Formats: sequence, structure tokens, C-alpha cells
Amino acid sequence: MNRNEAIRFAALSARVGSISDNRLGGWYGYRASKAALNMMIRNLSIEWSRKNDRSIIVALHPGTVDTALSAPFQGNVSPEKLFDSGRAARQLLAVLDALAPADSGKIFAWDGSEIQP
Repeated sequence: MNRNEAIRFAALSARVGSISDNRLGGWYGYRASKAALNMMIRNLSIEWSRKNDRSIIVALHPGTVDTALSAPFQGNVSPEKLFDSGRAARQLLAVLDALAPADSGKIFAWDGSEIQP
């Protein structure tokens, strides 16, 4: 890792990995795996910041993307919040581009809002 260049790393996570935002329960394995991923992002951000104070390491929640995985759950999603994969990617890149090193270790949604762990 170059210590003199800004570094950005993002992993795809999900709002369901937020412990504080869990109001429905269920989805044990999926929720647990996303919560673990969010913790890994936090740990990695701490370690990388020691080597490069310009690094940005985050988890990103793309929202509901129109895929086979989300198909069974799309009935509860309003049409303006169901994204095709191209739009989801553009939204996440825009969020990533707007972040600063102080945001490292956090989780952000597709609209740039921070998701509490």
C-alpha cells in the first residue's frame, strides 16, 4: 500500500447487518454475516489508518437491487427504491467519491446516509 496516495476500499454490505437498525428479526445467517463484515471493515480501517491517514475503508449498502436474490422481497419495496444494477453501481460510486478519511470504518447507504452499526 502506498503511504502517499489516497486509498479507497469498499465492501458491499446491507442495512440488515446493523444491530441498532434491526426491528424485524429473522434472517439470522444473513444478518450475522453482514454484521461480521461491518466489524471487519471497522477493524481494517483502524489498521490501514496507521499506515496511511488518507485511507477510506467503508461498507456500502446498495439498497434493493433488482436481482434474483431480492425478487422474493420486492413486493415490499416502492418502485422508486428498487434499483437496476447500473443505477446501484453509479449511486455507490458517487457515495464513495464524496467520502473523506474521517468517514473510514463506517457504513453508508446508497443515498449517502450513514447507517449506524
